Amino acid sequence: MYSLLDNFRVVEGASFIAAPSCTLQLAQMGAEVIRFDHVRGGPDYGRWPCTEDGVSLYWEGLNKGKKSVAIDLGKPEGRELAIQLATAPGEGRGMFVTNYPVGGFLSHDNLVKHRADMITVRVMGWADGSTALDYTVNAGVGYPMLTGPASMGDAPVNHVLPAWDLIAGTHAAMALVSAERHRSTSGKGEEIRVPLGDVALSTLGHLGHVAEATVMGQERERLGNDLYGAFGRDFMAADGRRVMICAITSRQWRGLLDSLQVGDQVAALENELSVSFEQDEGLRFAHRERLNSIIEAAAARHSFAQLATLLDEGGVCWEPYRTMREAVADKCRPDADNPHALFRDVAHSSGHTYPTPGTSFMAMGMQRQTPVRAPRLGEHTDEVLASVMGMAAHEIGRLHDAGVVAGG
Repeated sequence: MYSLLDNFRVVEGASFIAAPSCTLQLAQMGAEVIRFDHVRGGPDYGRWPCTEDGVSLYWEGLNKGKKSVAIDLGKPEGRELAIQLATAPGEGRGMFVTNYPVGGFLSHDNLVKHRADMITVRVMGWADGSTALDYTVNAGVGYPMLTGPASMGDAPVNHVLPAWDLIAGTHAAMALVSAERHRSTSGKGEEIRVPLGDVALSTLGHLGHVAEATVMGQERERLGNDLYGAFGRDFMAADGRRVMICAITSRQWRGLLDSLQVGDQVAALENELSVSFEQDEGLRFAHRERLNSIIEAAAARHSFAQLATLLDEGGVCWEPYRTMREAVADKCRPDADNPHALFRDVAHSSGHTYPTPGTSFMAMGMQRQTPVRAPRLGEHTDEVLASVMGMAAHEIGRLHDAGVVAGG
């Protein structure tokens, strides 16, 4: 965490990944994020993975450093309370992140009746308002038909990473900060809509897929583990360990050939084909089957330990394949003595202490602060009602008695 967004207060009314990941990033940059949920928790409050006693580690991970207010949104007074919280006055306030529908009591049009310069960032499915999740968007834009080996035929392969959710969350955070900067000079608020579908479709355009389909009129083939347009694939060492090796630049290519001592074999293939693989990464892709067989045989002559040493000494771009547990053990170790360490051990509300990441970028002139655990549901209800809403103790007590709020 860094204190880059001091005097920012963002209210979140959202669930699942995209919108909560937006506010998580803002919280890790120093913003005060107040999340409101239903008194019994939102639809993602119990989402897997869960501990044996039912605590969602998913919810705990996405809500680090936030404050929690529990409101019965089924009651008119609860809905009014959520509106007042989102639109509370003050500089650096009046910013709301949500995935609630465009219409309804949390519509931007309704919020601006309470605060004219309101900034609302709304994560959606498709731009026309139709429902979508990351996984249905991915199905709709073609990537499952490119993923996996050619032997899959026309069968789709879903991706386990919710990429569009995460990218949309980053876009939403950037949009909110940009809108707040604009408001600081113009005095005008804004509603910003971030459809998952548009995030995915624009990515297709940025990466050349739209042009490829339109200009060249072709479908990209399934490649299995081969890297499209360059040299890259999984290879197996003599003891069965697999590694991913990539050679995109000329320097990476030379390092790979020198490390595995296959320069002569590759040179003979270049002479046969009248090409230079060093000068053109596309040729390495076009002739990948011949090149793969050379690298595959060379890798298989070494144990994993030997292969790792050779690749490291040659400056090759490579990485061993790990299970998730191995990756956590190898890469997620806390380091309290390193001011830029990504992970710290944090005691969480679930009762478990485990390595917890801060923001993924490093501000080199600042020390990363220790990540703050996620709140218990409704943990900050009374604090927020008093400090943000200016309510007296007897008013807060009445709301508890009426079942409008919980926690505290």
